[in-house]
Amino acid sequence: MTPSAIQFIGTALFAVAILHTFATRFFEHLAHTRPAHAGIWHLLGEVEVVFGLWAMVLMLAIVFIDGAQPAIAYIESRNFTEPMFVFAIMVIAGTRPILHAASGLVRLTARAVPLPGPAAGYFTILALVPLLGSFITEPAAMTLAALMLRDEFFSRGLSTRLKYATLGVLFVNVSIGGTLTPFAAPPVLMVAGKWGWDTAFMLSQFGWKAAIAVGINALAATLAFRRELAALAPAAADARTQPVPLPLTLVHLLFLCGVVVSAHHPAVFLGLFLFFLGIADAYSRHQDRLILREGLLVAFFLAGLVVLGGQQQWWLQPLLLSMSSDAVFVGATVLTAFTDNAALTYLGSLVEGLSDAFKYALVAGAVTGGGLTIIANAPNPAGSAILRGSFDDEAINAGGLLLAALLPTLVAGSVFLLL
Repeated sequence: MTPSAIQFIGTALFAVAILHTFATRFFEHLAHTRPAHAGIWHLLGEVEVVFGLWAMVLMLAIVFIDGAQPAIAYIESRNFTEPMFVFAIMVIAGTRPILHAASGLVRLTARAVPLPGPAAGYFTILALVPLLGSFITEPAAMTLAALMLRDEFFSRGLSTRLKYATLGVLFVNVSIGGTLTPFAAPPVLMVAGKWGWDTAFMLSQFGWKAAIAVGINALAATLAFRRELAALAPAAADARTQPVPLPLTLVHLLFLCGVVVSAHHPAVFLGLFLFFLGIADAYSRHQDRLILREGLLVAFFLAGLVVLGGQQQWWLQPLLLSMSSDAVFVGATVLTAFTDNAALTYLGSLVEGLSDAFKYALVAGAVTGGGLTIIANAPNPAGSAILRGSFDDEAINAGGLLLAALLPTLVAGSVFLLL
């Protein structure tokens, strides 16, 4: 297919945006070393701003080449439900009542894990919470896991090596941990309705394998760093340890469930979200700071990905469909790192007559590669926004994340291919 001028520009800007994500730490370093222009360097160093920034450049290019009306028509043709949903679910999941309830579940489960103190909690967060993503959605699971890791481990002086290893396992486990059901993982959601994949199918074909891979990855990281985990200083007292009234927790859980159930209907879940903000303000003494800024930045990131991603179908779909069912698993895993796993499966869903083996390989590859980069899976920017303040220069090195996620990705891929 011969690309139009706009498609070619869109692909070029998409490539620039990917390179920009690898350079965010450099810009954050400039912000600290050259304070005269720290503002612009901080802006360029915000990984959540990257795709939104280059999407704006694309829109200006469309206006310049085709005019304002085609630009408006293109932006209105994009579906921004996912960015809005991720924003709402992040803010609700990050509240003290929800986090208090999730932490209680983690502590209760950790008591049954035959590992010493901090190691048991660390393992449980990386193993249990990603699997909860199959029911509360992956963005909510990522938010909860990242907040618990930040407050209980990253704030206690972890080595950089352990931080990156944890991030790699977290991103991979959340990506595959949402496959027990057909509605929680974005790449599965894109195809489940059209291909007739229900919960029974997901459990039998993906879920039990994902649970095994999640457990292996979490255990491997825990054992590899068991000495450092055992030597951690005691956790500081936190406001979240204070009791939260049970009725308020139940109300928050109802709002969380309501937003999850109405995930495809932005008018509904945004209405619930606005009502929730009123409740949160009325009982502010039982709340921490709402993560509105982090949620908005993640939504901006995902919206930019939607705009730029819409110009990639001309090369991505033919490339994907040129592969055999055996090769598409590896191809989808690799392509996911540079596109977005939901975009890959969506393109596959547009094609009729795909074999069952091709469908399985496409989705399995897409979720397997979902932890390799920030853009590989929609919940990843949420985890990045919460945890990056714990890294040097308050930036996550894209190369460091890629290296840290390689081994967990190989484990997940082996389980999906061999079992």
